[in-house]
Amino acid sequence: MTRFTVAAAQYPIEQLADWSAYAAKLEMWVEAAARGGARLAVFPEYGAMELASLDPATMGDLAGSLASVSALLPQVDALHADLARKYDLHILAASAPCAVGDRYVNRARLFTPQGKLGIQDKLVMTRFEREEWHVSASSPLRLFQTALGIIGINICYDSEFPLLARAQVEAGMELLLVPSCTDSEHGYWRVRLGAQARALEGQCYAVQSPTVGTADWSPAVDVNRGAAAVYGPPDRGMPANGVLAIGEMDAAQWVLAEVDLGKVAELRADGGVLNARHWAEQPGGDPLPPVEVVDLR
Repeated sequence: MTRFTVAAAQYPIEQLADWSAYAAKLEMWVEAAARGGARLAVFPEYGAMELASLDPATMGDLAGSLASVSALLPQVDALHADLARKYDLHILAASAPCAVGDRYVNRARLFTPQGKLGIQDKLVMTRFEREEWHVSASSPLRLFQTALGIIGINICYDSEFPLLARAQVEAGMELLLVPSCTDSEHGYWRVRLGAQARALEGQCYAVQSPTVGTADWSPAVDVNRGAAAVYGPPDRGMPANGVLAIGEMDAAQWVLAEVDLGKVAELRADGGVLNARHWAEQPGGDPLPPVEVVDLR
């Protein structure tokens, strides 16, 4: 399949009454994406942090919120797997802190309708993650072969470092997912500009999905700003500004757009410019990181 609709969430962080409220909310969102014709639904970075509200004893504590959300991940992932199968959707779950030994990583999970699972951890941590929250970087950088196409994930800040996406492009990436969580317009624009630059350089699509809303009870995701969007390279057959679809700033909503991965191959072969092919002509530059390719077909 080369042409399909992708749904990018502007997902609101909310205080939840109980697990049933979370399960109902998530299914409502997934069902709405499927009803809109989506084959891929993308949720944001740290969207899972609203689950910290299920434990009033720790939800206002940074370390406690890590532990409480991480402990729920098996239950959260089982729910996503069921919804992916029920609605025949690929779902990028909202990233979450995940305990790995004696540390926490920021983990995104890609679920397929056939029950397969792909994992991508964040590789470059923000100052808040490394200095205050003590969430650690992890590896490897991965690429996922799916029934929809070849998908890569750059979690928020990772999208601001071009060699990561470039390595994925070299390994065949057609569609880059950029789940994000930013507390200011500055942060939103940094990730947005990174996502658009990666689409330009790699002559591919990039999908940004942010958290939105205010959660005064959370010391981790108390303020959330952003707009979801689907970007492409500004070239023939694409919008001149590269924006296929974009949401209303800070509103809770799905943003849907049709992508055609056949256009990626077409533009890389004979675009108005050939950024993907000409990358190697830049003087200098660091070696690209290795990419582990995972088959989710």
